[in-house]
Amino acid sequence: MAEPSYLTAVRDSYDMVAVDYVERVPPPAAMDPLSRAMLAGFAELVRTAGAGPVADLGCGPGRVTAYLAGLGVSAFGVDLSPRMVELARHAHPDLRFSEGSMTALDMGDEELGGILAWYSTHHTPPRWLPAVFAEFHRTLAPGGYLLWGDYVGDERLEPTRGYGRPVSYESYLLPLERVAGLLEQAGLFVTARLEQEPGGRVYRPHACLLARKPPRADATSAARGHGTGPR
Repeated sequence: MAEPSYLTAVRDSYDMVAVDYVERVPPPAAMDPLSRAMLAGFAELVRTAGAGPVADLGCGPGRVTAYLAGLGVSAFGVDLSPRMVELARHAHPDLRFSEGSMTALDMGDEELGGILAWYSTHHTPPRWLPAVFAEFHRTLAPGGYLLWGDYVGDERLEPTRGYGRPVSYESYLLPLERVAGLLEQAGLFVTARLEQEPGGRVYRPHACLLARKPPRADATSAARGHGTGPR
């Protein structure tokens, strides 16, 4: 099956801008307090659930992957851009990074305790999002968590330059409710959301969604469901 053309554009563009991206994008410690709080809450939930490692999908140079690891999470990164993966491995040699696409993750079923998709799905055309979110559901263990963060709106952007370099990718900003609906159609149920207006270095509305793959019913729940006591 031929690779979708948008993946080629994203890979080539981020290979081109990788070094400039590192120089221009602030590190996680410089994020706004609410975004850092969402990452911290996500890390705590994943640690408590103990269902497996966290995949940072679209990890770029690996700085958020390392930030999660600093919060006590077993984290690794995946990115479409070989150059981004190279920079991530150089900067964080103690962590694992690999090339890959969110449309076909090289992971087993129910392998992950968490997925972070941090400003990494807006280059995905909306018609491909169900396939991407289906991969999230497939690879998450029952009870596993997804933290999604990105720009929101109702707009298709076709920039010719990004981070000071020529680029060929496009961006698709969707209403938050539409993203939440697509996640729930994939079997991932939204448990918390955060919407933020533009401010500081961020010039567009942005948001976070915390979602969870339902845990399997345990024996206690099953026994309770078949009890003979009053209801």
